[in-house]
Amino acid sequence: MSAADVLLLLAGLALLVAGAELLVRGAASAALALGISPLVIGLTVVSFGTSAPELVTGIMAAARAEPGIVIGNVVGSNIFNVLVILGLAAVIAPLTVDRQLVRVDVPVMVALSFVAWGMAAGGTLARWEGALLVAGLVAYLLVTVRASRRAAPELEEKISDGLPVGKAPRTLVKDVIFVAAGLGLLVWGAAWLVRGATALAKGFGVSELVIGLTVVAAGTSLPELATSVVAAIRGHTDIAVGNAVGSNIFNLLAVLGTSSMVASGGISVSPTALGFDFPLMLLVAVACLPVFLSAAKVERWEGVLFLGVYAGYLVWRLAMAGAASPPSLALVLVTFGVPLVGLTCLPLVRRRLRG
Repeated sequence: MSAADVLLLLAGLALLVAGAELLVRGAASAALALGISPLVIGLTVVSFGTSAPELVTGIMAAARAEPGIVIGNVVGSNIFNVLVILGLAAVIAPLTVDRQLVRVDVPVMVALSFVAWGMAAGGTLARWEGALLVAGLVAYLLVTVRASRRAAPELEEKISDGLPVGKAPRTLVKDVIFVAAGLGLLVWGAAWLVRGATALAKGFGVSELVIGLTVVAAGTSLPELATSVVAAIRGHTDIAVGNAVGSNIFNLLAVLGTSSMVASGGISVSPTALGFDFPLMLLVAVACLPVFLSAAKVERWEGVLFLGVYAGYLVWRLAMAGAASPPSLALVLVTFGVPLVGLTCLPLVRRRLRG
């Protein structure tokens, strides 16, 4: 490992963030100019744009036969999106959630987390399984867009106000230039990020999976983090939640699916990821159910809890990086699952007792 490797990784992250910003701004502005609903743009263009770094990084890593980066990127980003992004947004402002917006998306996120774990259980995500995930993305988008057209006008206004487009109108040509430049920066940044992350893993003597779960996952999630934090500050809590949940769904269907299709022979999954990281990703998704579907609100103390769990996860994940064998599923459940899900159920139990 050298200083050049670190600079390469940091430069790759910077290009990814800049590329995602240009892509979202250009695509959202062009869609508005073409008369597409702001709500549909928010549910598709913005969610895809903020997840573009994960997608391009996953494809690059798959093409370079680095499965640890692919799996770490997806699983680590999904854990980061819930525990850090939603946690930090809730600390800034308690997140009041529109039940109509999450009553489908959160269960879908939980179900897809379980499906992805099941597909990976054999040790490999085959190309045909990746194709199934991509087909699921198309179906999900069709259902989401159709349902969004029946949304209340207030939600339309809220999404429209949160779109990252400039106030001054731009020509369609400029929007296309923005999109092209954004895609170029994404590809360039992803190539640098994957090369730098691989060099870091070798330099520190840890696996590509660990680097993918930590540095790469957090780095590629920066657009989602920025979007959700700004939305929380402005009071657009639906956007903050929808961005994180929608990104997780996109990661599982598009990023994992496309990467599996690109990789020759599919994506191999390590026993450590199967025994520790995939179950934790599922548990984190399950922890959202009682918060969103019953309480319809994420309090500040729950945001602090999410951040604390992520800090514990990072410490433990780095500590066990050199372990000869993965921890047992029972240990994962006792250490993370029971406290996380149990505490998020407390508000629901308290309200039931009072009622």
